[in-house]
Amino acid sequence: MQDILEKAREIRLVIFDIDGVLTDGSLFIDDDGREYKAFHSRDGHGLVMLRDTDITVAIITGRSSEVVRIRMESLGIEHVYQGQRDKRPAYADLKARLGLDDAAVAYVGDDIVDLPVMSRVGLAIAVGDAHPFVKQHAHWQTPSPGGRGAGRDVCELLLQARGLLDPMLRSYLE
Repeated sequence: MQDILEKAREIRLVIFDIDGVLTDGSLFIDDDGREYKAFHSRDGHGLVMLRDTDITVAIITGRSSEVVRIRMESLGIEHVYQGQRDKRPAYADLKARLGLDDAAVAYVGDDIVDLPVMSRVGLAIAVGDAHPFVKQHAHWQTPSPGGRGAGRDVCELLLQARGLLDPMLRSYLE
């Protein structure tokens, strides 16, 4: 675990996939083609907690959805790339915009389409119920499954690595 905390300490950008990571991967589509997704509120608060640090949060997702735009806007996430079947161009754009190298980036994924980016970053994270092949190529695996607290697990790992988690949690008692 010490190795993971050392890698996490270097992270300045964390990128999340959506389906299967910040949701449980279920896609609800009504008869009119409207798509619905369920997000876990604790994951959302974890993302908000990261906003108070020097870690930037971004989204790269293969699908496009208005609900994702609305949810990320409500959380104050500025870097949202939707409709990215090949996630590498969005990843390269983010690194260039933020002036970061691979070692300063973490990526959280669940399926094989995430591997082209996961194989490049300094900290590759698979959610607890990720595809077995993805787990084999991750540095760390969340205790929680996608859409059920995995996002919060990642946020707390990054905060813990910097010694920020305990003071932040204690601040809620004041």
